[in-house]
Amino acid sequence: MKIDYSDKQIKELEDKAKKIRRLIILMLAKACSGHPGGSLSSADLITALFFNVLRHNPKDPSWPDRDRFHMSKGHCCPLWYAVLSELGYFPQEKIFTLRQMGSMLQGHPDRRTPGVEVASGSLGQGLSVCLGMSLASRIDKRDYRVYCLMGDGETQEGNIWEAAMAISHYKCDNICAILDYNGYQIDGKTSEVMNLEPVVGKWQAFGWHTIEINGHNMKEILQAYQEAESTKAKPSIIIAHTIKGKGVSFMENVVDFHGRAPTQEEAEIALKELE
Repeated sequence: MKIDYSDKQIKELEDKAKKIRRLIILMLAKACSGHPGGSLSSADLITALFFNVLRHNPKDPSWPDRDRFHMSKGHCCPLWYAVLSELGYFPQEKIFTLRQMGSMLQGHPDRRTPGVEVASGSLGQGLSVCLGMSLASRIDKRDYRVYCLMGDGETQEGNIWEAAMAISHYKCDNICAILDYNGYQIDGKTSEVMNLEPVVGKWQAFGWHTIEINGHNMKEILQAYQEAESTKAKPSIIIAHTIKGKGVSFMENVVDFHGRAPTQEEAEIALKELE
């Protein structure tokens, strides 16, 4: 059943995504370390997912019937931590311990963090993890869905395509992959490092239902999640065209901010832009 979203719902999610971006900037500036570019580019996608789509319970992170989410591009965990803190998985002041020794919020996610299913950070492995989760749902006779956020540079790795082939073969229609297609990776433009095109054609050839959207248009994002859930007998991938560093003008499409935290002065400018 198609859900029509009101302007009010869309505006609330857009405002929430802006707050999430502010939290990302604050925690990275405090840590003096981390990855702003991909965290900011994925913010709308993951805000919509956690605040509108995903079945989950912050008071019971291990609820058996929860939907599963895995951040395959684990270096963008500041986004995930901001979302989890805003939802009440842990006190929000904990985000200012990012990357500190002994903190439960490490530079790549691990299971010490409430809400994190599996550690990640070694790129290319997340889709295989989600295949395991999907097959487990059949064994356990549970109807949860599985969502996997991937970076575009990450999909240059062969493991992704092995998993894509297997997921299609086993008709894991409860899997929805999300490709943050911002066009940049640590070494530069993806088109120059290892061109991904034709992205849509590749995934279709592997037997996936493809949904191509503007990854910063909240209505398109929500409709894409709906379409993925209603698609049966094959997995779905949302190919979301995004802007690296979205929301902060001097970070947008600047490869240096793939893995460089803002200085205090830069953070102040960024926060003003995100008011």
